Amino acid sequence: MLRTRNPVHALSPSDRDDALQLCAQDLPANVFVAARLLEGVLTTQPGTLLGLRTEGTLRSVCWSSANLVPVQTDADSLGFFADRVRRWRRHCASILGPADQVSELWRHLGPTWGPARAVRSSQPLMSTMTRPSELGVALDDRVRPATLSEVDLVMPAAAQMFEGEIGYPPYTGSGAAYRQALQALIDRGHTFVVVEDGTVVFKADVGSVALGCAQLQGVWLHPELRGRGLAVPMMAAVVEQVMATRAKWVTLYVNDFNASARSTYRHVGFEDVGTFSTVLL
Repeated sequence: MLRTRNPVHALSPSDRDDALQLCAQDLPANVFVAARLLEGVLTTQPGTLLGLRTEGTLRSVCWSSANLVPVQTDADSLGFFADRVRRWRRHCASILGPADQVSELWRHLGPTWGPARAVRSSQPLMSTMTRPSELGVALDDRVRPATLSEVDLVMPAAAQMFEGEIGYPPYTGSGAAYRQALQALIDRGHTFVVVEDGTVVFKADVGSVALGCAQLQGVWLHPELRGRGLAVPMMAAVVEQVMATRAKWVTLYVNDFNASARSTYRHVGFEDVGTFSTVLL
């Protein structure tokens, strides 16, 4: 029996504008990939973005690096992407993105890639285009961008957030690579903190910015301060500053079981605009 040729191919710099246009069809869901495109990944990391064209039109793409992130895919294209990446299991830490696309991709890959460490099947994707101050939400004036001299203060908070969210520490042994990643965020002004007595007690990162949209990640409040009503004004201050300096459209996604976080985000002005899923491998 003849085998159908897989039409998936690695995108090149000449595909950049088409890929960005595809991401823009659902920007809150696709801002991660759009940001990587604007950062020049097609030149600096060739092969990490796969695409499928139909009659010359870029139909869908899939970020394929430490994470798999589908963009505007359907059942047919996901089958082709799965066949292309099936042998990459040991390189991939998670599959994330719109729930329907992730579940279909995992249906293809699960039999050979499983079992998963965890499947977060329902993660509300939320966004806002309204400054919290316009809604009458108080802003915590202690929230500010972290400085490069504070990377070692940020690192324990970031590590606690990661382990609490993912279930294992972000590094073992030397934390040099992790520290370098944090330093890169801080250097770009993408990490916001509250520091008290030499300790970071709140932090939030801008993980991606593209086409007027920013996605927040890594939100963490010190456990001893939770339940005191501090999270809303702190998050409001982050959103206010991001809207003033980076993008007027702010998004994030959150686990459906994290009722307190979802309540905080709603108070700041976020509304549900979709559903993400994450498969942790």
